[in-house]
Amino acid sequence: MAVPARKVSKTRGATRRAHLALSAKATTTCPNCGEVIKAHRVCKNCGTYKNKQVIKSEEVETKETKKTKSKKSEK
Repeated sequence: MAVPARKVSKTRGATRRAHLALSAKATTTCPNCGEVIKAHRVCKNCGTYKNKQVIKSEEVETKETKKTKSKKSEK
């Protein structure tokens, strides 16, 4: 079993651990809805990426279904 030959000083141990600090996650705001999102990912709120609609959100689907239902009822 490996055993250290000498005690590691407080300074030596602290300098070794100097790079282990946690950093904050990089976030941006969605240009479409203003929601805080991770960089280079699709917005979960509105479903856009690089100002293009990638995923249909629930809000958009409900509006579209209401429009189609009202058009069917008018006929």
